[in-house]
Amino acid sequence: MISIGIIGAGIVGERIIKQIQQEDGVEIVAVFDENSERLQKLKQTYGVPLASSLDEILYSKADWVYIGTPPASHAAIAKKAADAGLNVLSEKPLAHNAQAGEQMVEAVTENRVSSAMHFPLMYSPAVHEMAKRAKNGSIGDVVRIELQTFFPEWPRAWQQTPWIGSRLEGGFIREVFPHYLQLIQRIFGDISLKDHQISYPEQPELCETGLLAHGLVNGKTPLLLTGLSGVGQQELLQFKIYGTKGVLTLENWSQLYVAEIQQERIQLTDFEKVPGLFEEMKAMSTALVPFEEGLAIQRYIDQLVKN
Repeated sequence: MISIGIIGAGIVGERIIKQIQQEDGVEIVAVFDENSERLQKLKQTYGVPLASSLDEILYSKADWVYIGTPPASHAAIAKKAADAGLNVLSEKPLAHNAQAGEQMVEAVTENRVSSAMHFPLMYSPAVHEMAKRAKNGSIGDVVRIELQTFFPEWPRAWQQTPWIGSRLEGGFIREVFPHYLQLIQRIFGDISLKDHQISYPEQPELCETGLLAHGLVNGKTPLLLTGLSGVGQQELLQFKIYGTKGVLTLENWSQLYVAEIQQERIQLTDFEKVPGLFEEMKAMSTALVPFEEGLAIQRYIDQLVKN
């Protein structure tokens, strides 16, 4: 059994409440958000206990604190949680920049508490199958890795909060790219970004609208990153691993396809069961992504959002 205090009751906070309520052996100690109206709605919908202050969460008997607030607040909350002796689970990105991320790594290290990033792709059966095929030679030698992301609007209709469209904290590079950059690093090794071109609107407070970037993975495999918002099509996310014998495509987070030479791609659906996030948290597994890895990803993000 593990217990979790939740800080941040927005869209991602609500999602993790629903995930926890489907798990055995995981208890929500309390939920806190500065928006009291939002808190009451969650209590009515999910029956979760509420906290009246951040300190009430931090000095509860929780094993973990989950941070689901906007990125600029992550560092301060993580330090308070670590100082209180609590393990910390953070939403991605780790922070709004690497400097704040370094403070988070320092806080959990000095207090000797555990840390983890909420990267759901790490616990996806489709992703585990993709990683296995990429590494066992079934698609031959890997010759290129690509991430393509297209959004008809950003923020999307379901995430209309001020910060998620801001240049300081938001944008699809900070919100979507960390999942895939972390996956690339886990499967193939470190990323070195060689060049990029980013497009911003004239309004200085608004986030990016386009990105083209290239680099190398593990010092040898070409990497191409593209992102575009305000484009006339449905949202599309494609993570592709090109091999000499086949191509693997993870589409829209969970749909896995494989194509072989001169063959149409086919969808793969028969996957082995893999441990989920909360199972790994109970076991303190090495499959968890610690803040140190989150910081490495944050540094890539900081490179990409620069003009």
